[in-house]
Amino acid sequence: MTSTHAFWLAGRQATGETAFDVTSPWDGRVVGAVSVPTDAQVEEAVAAAYAVRDEFAATPAHVRAAALDHVSRRLVERTEEIAQLISAENGKPMKWARGEVGRAVSVFRFASEEARRFNGGEAQRLDTDAGGQGRLAFTRRFPKGVVLGIAPFNFPLNLCAHKVAPAIAAGAPIILKPAPATPLSALILGELLAETELPAGSWSVLPVPNDRMPALVQDERLPVISFTGSEKVGYAIMDSVPRKHCTLELGGNGAAVVLADFASDEGLDRAATRIATFSNYQGGQSCISVQRVIADASVYDRLLPRIVAAVEAQVTGDPSDDATDVGPLVSEDAAKRVESWVDEAVEAGASLLTGGKRDGASYAPTVLADVPADVTISCEEVFGPVLTVQKVNGEEEAFAAVNDSKYGLQAGVFTHDLQTAFRAHRALEVGGVVVGDVPSYRADQMPYGGAKQSGVGREGVRFAMEDYTYERVMVLTGLAL
Repeated sequence: MTSTHAFWLAGRQATGETAFDVTSPWDGRVVGAVSVPTDAQVEEAVAAAYAVRDEFAATPAHVRAAALDHVSRRLVERTEEIAQLISAENGKPMKWARGEVGRAVSVFRFASEEARRFNGGEAQRLDTDAGGQGRLAFTRRFPKGVVLGIAPFNFPLNLCAHKVAPAIAAGAPIILKPAPATPLSALILGELLAETELPAGSWSVLPVPNDRMPALVQDERLPVISFTGSEKVGYAIMDSVPRKHCTLELGGNGAAVVLADFASDEGLDRAATRIATFSNYQGGQSCISVQRVIADASVYDRLLPRIVAAVEAQVTGDPSDDATDVGPLVSEDAAKRVESWVDEAVEAGASLLTGGKRDGASYAPTVLADVPADVTISCEEVFGPVLTVQKVNGEEEAFAAVNDSKYGLQAGVFTHDLQTAFRAHRALEVGGVVVGDVPSYRADQMPYGGAKQSGVGREGVRFAMEDYTYERVMVLTGLAL
């Protein structure tokens, strides 16, 4: 019989009146049961967070930094256990699950460092104008209030870390709501936070069902919402609370551009390998996975067979096997949706070069060419192991093709030319341009977020801390400057 996991209410374990099962996308087995908080328990968590907000904001930096350091160390100690849990509830192959734990280790370490140096204050003399003689402005940042962090299923540990760690570092209480499909990794974070000396109420992990979220989103005691997930849900949240501060990390359809100067055999081999790996890692369930390949006509015919061969070399199967590169999608419904999009493209005239087959929740790594511009897979985020390949003539046409999208998260540009790199940085309407690699590279300390309909605001520890805080000025008068 599967034991039921408690949730974390204002820093302590609690159970509700009902529970739900978390199942493996790979084989359907029950990984664990999770207790669901009652409305009264959710209210208790919100009230506790709201009550402690001033105390937590005033907590010495070394206390918050020590707690974050502790979580980082404990994640290292429990890496294999947590990676197995991520793989079980998410279907992520173990090699990628271990990598996710490693990234979460870094996020909490970066947050501990930022807690020690963030908000040192900035002095500005005001006697640059006659009316400011003898005056000095001193500016510091203060939390906007309690953060409601809403995390997705695709990185069930690390994207929870990106909500929790910056909030604690900034002194903002946080209520974390994990994805219903993958709550167990978030509850592990609760275990580690419970081992620290953070004030009661400064954090909660509440596996609240999605249909009960509107009331929590609307609660005026939660002035900051940090959401990672679909475009539809994210903008619905923002539209429902126009006076709140919302950070939205939404979708993408990441493009990898391969330009003419990357034409050596070595260069094309590397580009093909990186494209194949990162169109399929996490089952393609990453906002910055490679969905579109835009290749200059001078390299297209040599690049395309390399991509197909590299995609076919991806090892698919049981995510618990260390040899597996590509596991299942999060659910059979997700795989059926991907299947329908590929079928639509093929029926409209696209060439299926490899893949295109579904087995339960698994979908074979797939490459499409000659894809019509108006089919769904050309316009939307596939969030599955599928990439399309497009031929263009020259840099200008390639950059225009990248920008011909409602999304703008990240883009990769395979070029050796520094001038081209700077032109790409200027021309591409995205939140990040990765030169010499795929768009899927993310360092957890750098600003991460999108343009257009890929979101609002930035993650990356310090940048999230800025989103969670505001500037407050103190003017000192009568000083001998």
